[in-house]
Amino acid sequence: MTTLSGTYHNGNLTLDRPFRTKKPVRVTIMFDEEEKTSLTLSDFSFTETQELLKDCETSFSDEVIEERRNAL
Repeated sequence: MTTLSGTYHNGNLTLDRPFRTKKPVRVTIMFDEEEKTSLTLSDFSFTETQELLKDCETSFSDEVIEERRNAL
C-alpha cells in the first residue's frame, strides 16, 4: 500500500508528489477536518467549570499559582 497526500479543492485533487502506475489502482480518499485555529468564548462553559470544581477545597486561582510555583 502506498500513502500519498494532496489537496482537494473545487472538485480537483492535486497530489503533493507524482505517482506513476502502469495499471489502474483502487484508491481510498479520506478528508482531514481542519483543526480549529483558536478558541472562542462559546468553547467554555461557566456552569461546567463550576461543576468540575465543586469538590475543590481551595480556590482555582490558588491552585494555578501553586502549580506554576512547582513548575519552576
